[in-house]
Amino acid sequence: MDAENRVVLNVGGIRHETYKATLKKIPATRLSRLTENLANYDPILNEYFFDRHPGVFAQVLNYYRTGKLHYPTDVCGPLFEEELEYWGLDSNQVEPCCWMTYTAHRDTQETLAVLDRLDLDTDKPSEEEVARKFGFEDDYLSGNLSWWQKTKPKLWSLFDEPYSSQAAKVIGVISVFFICVSILSFCLKTHPDMRVPVIENVTVNTPENTTAWTLDKKATNAHEAFFYIECVCNTWFTFEILIRLIASPNKFVFLKASVNMIDFIATLSFYVDIILQKFASHVENADILEFFSIIRIMRLFKLTRHSSGLKILIQTFRASAKELTLLVFFLVLGIVIFASLVYYAERIQANPHNDFNSIPLGLWWALVTMTTVGYGDMAPKTYVGMFVGALCALAGVLTIALPVPVIVSNFAMYYSHTQARAKLPKKRRRVLPVEHVRAGPVMPPPKRGGGPNAVRGPGPKMGKLVQ
Repeated sequence: MDAENRVVLNVGGIRHETYKATLKKIPATRLSRLTENLANYDPILNEYFFDRHPGVFAQVLNYYRTGKLHYPTDVCGPLFEEELEYWGLDSNQVEPCCWMTYTAHRDTQETLAVLDRLDLDTDKPSEEEVARKFGFEDDYLSGNLSWWQKTKPKLWSLFDEPYSSQAAKVIGVISVFFICVSILSFCLKTHPDMRVPVIENVTVNTPENTTAWTLDKKATNAHEAFFYIECVCNTWFTFEILIRLIASPNKFVFLKASVNMIDFIATLSFYVDIILQKFASHVENADILEFFSIIRIMRLFKLTRHSSGLKILIQTFRASAKELTLLVFFLVLGIVIFASLVYYAERIQANPHNDFNSIPLGLWWALVTMTTVGYGDMAPKTYVGMFVGALCALAGVLTIALPVPVIVSNFAMYYSHTQARAKLPKKRRRVLPVEHVRAGPVMPPPKRGGGPNAVRGPGPKMGKLVQ
């Protein structure tokens, strides 16, 4: 009979009915191995019960029927993967029409993993997590923490985690203040009105064959007040970086961090600058040595520790590295092509005021034109050259505009996930794991009456398997 070839599946309270041969189409799966000896088989209702998601199972059963696995848009991707793993199916069999929607959760998980590495979460870790981070978990569990082991995490949080406490916020504000003052001082001391001339006496010969002396401005130095300002600022920077180094959980990881390397070099450059001014100021072209003090400007990257937005922006450029590389490649390609074209285009007609005497000069013009800056120091004079210039400007606009949506999309993705994480509840309800009930012997149903017409249930079946 046809009823003998059919099977009833109760998944999450919704009954599905199909042929047994349909479930045999995909071997080595949970549904292809159904037998009446399983614990989830109900001999009274003649059905198999599975406490799983019924919406996903509809697509699973449709996969057995049609051989095509589609992704339901009303469930989350990890839930769909978990259900497929339970039924013994391969998630890579999802149809191409649903693949992009299905794999979107993987991009989300990668984004969340990146945000975890950026340490944007302001939740205060437990004492056990802190002990594990600093490598004295055993001492914490045994209750034998020393004074330094208790103080070290507090110092680290105070100077390296600005949002861990009110005191850490105060330290963060002080650090930002000194960074801004140091950068402002570094810039203002180069202004002519902020510099003091160095005057020396110069002996000159007069027309009367006599000698006289005059005052001559030999050079200019920054006002002495800037030196004291930088001394105060660098004293704070030195104290801060030493405390962070001493209290860091891992010295090697701390020194390897790019922001800390910049901080070390910038602080060291101040002391090197003082030594050079004292012992090498008489050396010719000694001002060139001051060029290396520009590394102090890089202290602005220290602000990333105090701003999650700056961290997200830097991570956006990292995530968009392929698009930015492609942009530079096409930009260089266009610069070379249009520099060559405009060089020869300006030589076709008579042009006494030709600005393009060589292709290298044309490279500068092409770069300025394609980036839509247009200084105006060089311009084509012939009609053919103007046509090449118009094509160069259009190509530059299109080339620069193409990767911009990708970069904006990456930034919006990171920023939206950061805002969502900030709004998550700090304490979430704990869900206990499901305890599987051991299957025992199935007792026959009670008789409704005596005699030959009494309803008799099936005999007991021992040793049922749990699938």
